[in-house]
Amino acid sequence: MEWIQAKQILIKNKKPESWFGFDYTMNLYKGCCHGCIYCDSRSSCYRIDHFDTVRAKQNAIEILNRELRLKKEKGIVGMGSMSDPYNPFENEIKLTHNSLKLLDYYGFGVGINTKSDQVIHDLDLLKSIHQKNVAVVNMTITTADDQLAKKIEPYAPVPSQRFEAVKACKKEGLIAGILMTPVLPFLTDSKENLLLIIQKAHDCQADYILTYMGMTLRENQRDYYYQKLDEMFSGLSFQYKKVFNNRYHCETPLWKENYALFKKECEKYHILYDMDDIVQLIRQRKKPLEQLTLFE
Repeated sequence: MEWIQAKQILIKNKKPESWFGFDYTMNLYKGCCHGCIYCDSRSSCYRIDHFDTVRAKQNAIEILNRELRLKKEKGIVGMGSMSDPYNPFENEIKLTHNSLKLLDYYGFGVGINTKSDQVIHDLDLLKSIHQKNVAVVNMTITTADDQLAKKIEPYAPVPSQRFEAVKACKKEGLIAGILMTPVLPFLTDSKENLLLIIQKAHDCQADYILTYMGMTLRENQRDYYYQKLDEMFSGLSFQYKKVFNNRYHCETPLWKENYALFKKECEKYHILYDMDDIVQLIRQRKKPLEQLTLFE
């Protein structure tokens, strides 16, 4: 891990309704060490050199405190869009933990995207935030198979642990759902995997599942992904090249059929899957700003 300096932490989202209604975005870390072979953040356009090296923003809490104090709109702050806020170093340096303390103090809501069950260590803080505003936990789960996950997401907690974390979040009354994205063609796009994730989501009382029946592949990210496929799944990169060539959006071959099945199963279990409905759920649970005047 390395330390870097930051100039800004909070970024105002131009279209909150397009991503869970989150009003702001912040990333306390740069880079990630989960080692996911498909990660879009490896793409050249993000300009993150040595992506597997985690760099913590040393002055993040100081800047965040100042920015929150000056904000008039106590919206929802999204975390984890570019790097997981619960990497292994968080246990020691607690940037995410201390940022949650500030969000709680100033009356802001929070939305966390993660692949780690470490989020349960902050359940008390998240519950306090949820009582004042709203707390949302999005757990990324691409496969229900722990053994496959160890290959494609080698340093992240296995899916069984992540499902348990979602269950714990729901037990505390938080809003919690599953990001079933990406769906990797010829690897995680089977109907069996899809149905098992939905069943397990139902078992842990997840509010929703959001998916895109495919993945993105672009410069640098594509090369890295194909290299890993060659190491672990012989011949699969050739199949990708044959089917997708150099396309950016790579939908699974049976995406229409699979998405129809996905919708049917979600509706059977009363699990939301449409972003508009998810945003409505979050906004309905969000506490009115009048209740937060003691922080102003």
